Amino acid sequence: MRISTSQVYDQSIRSIMENQQDLVKTQEQLATGKRIITPADDPVGAAKVLRLTEELDGLTQFQRNNDLVTGSLEQQEAVLTNITNSINRARTLVVQAGSGILDDPDKRAIGAELEQIKLEIFDLMNTQDADGNYMYAGYQSANQAFTYNPASTGNAITFSGDAGVSFIQLSSSSKIQSTSNGYEVFENVLSRFDFSVAGSTVADLQNTVVKEQGTFDTFFNNNYDPVTSANNNYEVEFLASGEAQLTNTGTGAIVGTVGYTSGSPFTIKGMQFEASAAVGDTINFSLDAPEKKSMAQSLHEIQTILMDSTIDDSALQEAIADTLVGLDNGLEKISLERASIGSRLNIAESTYESNLDMEIAAKASRSSIQDVDYAEASTEFAKQETALNAALATFPQVSNLSLFNFI
Repeated sequence: MRISTSQVYDQSIRSIMENQQDLVKTQEQLATGKRIITPADDPVGAAKVLRLTEELDGLTQFQRNNDLVTGSLEQQEAVLTNITNSINRARTLVVQAGSGILDDPDKRAIGAELEQIKLEIFDLMNTQDADGNYMYAGYQSANQAFTYNPASTGNAITFSGDAGVSFIQLSSSSKIQSTSNGYEVFENVLSRFDFSVAGSTVADLQNTVVKEQGTFDTFFNNNYDPVTSANNNYEVEFLASGEAQLTNTGTGAIVGTVGYTSGSPFTIKGMQFEASAAVGDTINFSLDAPEKKSMAQSLHEIQTILMDSTIDDSALQEAIADTLVGLDNGLEKISLERASIGSRLNIAESTYESNLDMEIAAKASRSSIQDVDYAEASTEFAKQETALNAALATFPQVSNLSLFNFI
């Protein structure tokens, strides 16, 4: 077979170019540290690297979410801690106000301090996050969560947000609640259960109060009918047997009977009545509808009463009892919310650690597919360099194999 001069030149140039191309590719691998420079280098490996990179990007975002939610929950925990400390101080002052040894200036001084605590709690309930959003306003986070209107005929402090709560994704299968609405945390607090006398045939009805709050609460919870208001009406009837009988006038059921001496106080189902009654006399009363209000509102009400020197002692004692129950119920709500925040922080921490483990594993898998083996690549580079040098060295010799050299 005869080989033309052009074939000799073409073959030599092709060999040099191929060796140069291989050498440049290996050099690029060494420079970048990547074995796969383009998908053509390893189509299957490139697809796996793409999936692993997407997984790592997702894990990075999850970790950012985790940092954000942890900061938010820690801020909420700080807010609730400060409110708890302030309420405990207010509770001490309210108990002190009911001691019976304070004169009007002392009560007004306590009222003035309670007003400052009320305003402090009001500000805490309207806490904003780093972005200026109101933390407890629900989905209406651009607006203030609670408003204060001292001239209002109803509650002076009211919730202005909505019931929305936000969740944040911490992993592909896990998300936690990042915010709570102010209604559930601060406003949805039951006030003290009470009753109101509607009428009486007793000649001298001196006093009607809830004497045993726990007993009355049990009675209230077991008997209050939110649907049929008539079933919340009761009658105390004084019998010839020297007893006072309590009857539900809506259902006709006899609820209880206790001994009674005219002029002496008696207690039935936690309610104390003091009356001078004859046989057949009756006292009619109804269970008050349950109310809900924030601890700030409870402080506003007791502070207003303490600043009013015309309020008699019995009204003050009733107001103090209302306030203490409201504060205690509110503290219980806050305690539950703090426990919830603690559990969410634990979940966030656990998920963060799991994501770190997954991130390490994904990076190791991607590295094993994508990253270059420097020892192998360096050896290959040296071999390709030798081949290129050989091709360059042999070309002049091959190019001399021409008949023109012998003519």
